[in-house]
Amino acid sequence: MDSSDVRVLIVDDSALMRNIISKIIEQTPGLMIAGKAMNGEFALQHIPGCRPDVIVLDIEMPVMNGLDFLKERKRRGIDIPVIMLSSLTTEGAAVTMQCLELGASDFLTKPGGTGLSDLSSTATRLAELLISYGGTYAKNKGRVITPPRRVTSLYSSLEKKRVEEKEVPAPVPEQKVEATTNHIVNTFNTVFSTARQRKEPSVIVPVREPGKIEVIAIGISTGGPNALREVFQKIDPNLKQPILVVQHMPAGFTEEFANSLNSICPLEVKEAKDGDLIKSGRILIAPGNYHIYVERKSLAMVVRLSDAPQRNGHRPSADVLFESVASVYQNHALGVIMTGMGSDGAVQLAEMRRQGAHTLGQNEESCIVYGMPKVAFELGGVQRQVSLQDMAQEISKLANQYQ
Repeated sequence: MDSSDVRVLIVDDSALMRNIISKIIEQTPGLMIAGKAMNGEFALQHIPGCRPDVIVLDIEMPVMNGLDFLKERKRRGIDIPVIMLSSLTTEGAAVTMQCLELGASDFLTKPGGTGLSDLSSTATRLAELLISYGGTYAKNKGRVITPPRRVTSLYSSLEKKRVEEKEVPAPVPEQKVEATTNHIVNTFNTVFSTARQRKEPSVIVPVREPGKIEVIAIGISTGGPNALREVFQKIDPNLKQPILVVQHMPAGFTEEFANSLNSICPLEVKEAKDGDLIKSGRILIAPGNYHIYVERKSLAMVVRLSDAPQRNGHRPSADVLFESVASVYQNHALGVIMTGMGSDGAVQLAEMRRQGAHTLGQNEESCIVYGMPKVAFELGGVQRQVSLQDMAQEISKLANQYQ
């Protein structure tokens, strides 16, 4: 295994899960297994020797569970990013949010069954998270990570062994494998953006001058949970404008995520419901598996939910939100695009800018993945790039200046 690979420590008491995660890592060039542990106590013992760039951590384990590991990690000043493995339950969502509060970087839901499509989705998402967080950590520590030129199928070994499954699964379609491998290559190239040729940003000439800001719309993905915690913890408590947020997150977790943000934010934060009023000082988080868009009623602006097909591979999609804000609010809005893989939100943020809206993008240095904001910047949709540390201040400054 190449020393330039992203090093992963797997912590899970289930031998089956350790095996599944190991195979995903082994089948992803650019990743390597640094070590394995069956609980948090063993993980702490392994860290000095295996020197991981990222940790995959189960929550429920004997001796030392995920929560206790995170507490001890914080006490010892360990800054290695941690990706939590969470169950799709109400209790699982609540504990996952506690883990984020304790410093976990992100989370991934465990595959709910043994079906190949479920496993392949988990494999793709896990690889993206490991590359994004582990690669960024390694880069910040001065390690040289070499992105692979090509990625083989993530599923070849997984197809051969199906645990507790009587029927032989259908083979992965060649088109799906190609799309997945391209996605992993793109993830590497996005994290290590020096591997790609930079483009000069397009120039957008707005059709009208920026006006009073009546709404703030935010699109964010990988790296988002902790980034939003930082922004909303520091946001101006006297902010008048409502804020609408699309954070790519699975169904069942956004309500707990909103509650978690509400506990640290001076403004009200809640998961959006269909028909919710868009009102002063309120932050609405798009629910998992639903697009949100704005609608003008005779007496008020409201949020609507939609289960229309995914846009840019996501539901909720930042593009759907930004598109509706551009149409309804035109130049009376502020659009913000932050850390995330891919390009969701980029095209419609550019449309918001064309309509005369104010726009901000997170800068490369503070992004876990400089994907969405990079594409938006190249399309001319970003007026100013801002660090995560300064984002709350810049949003508050613009909102107060143009209220």
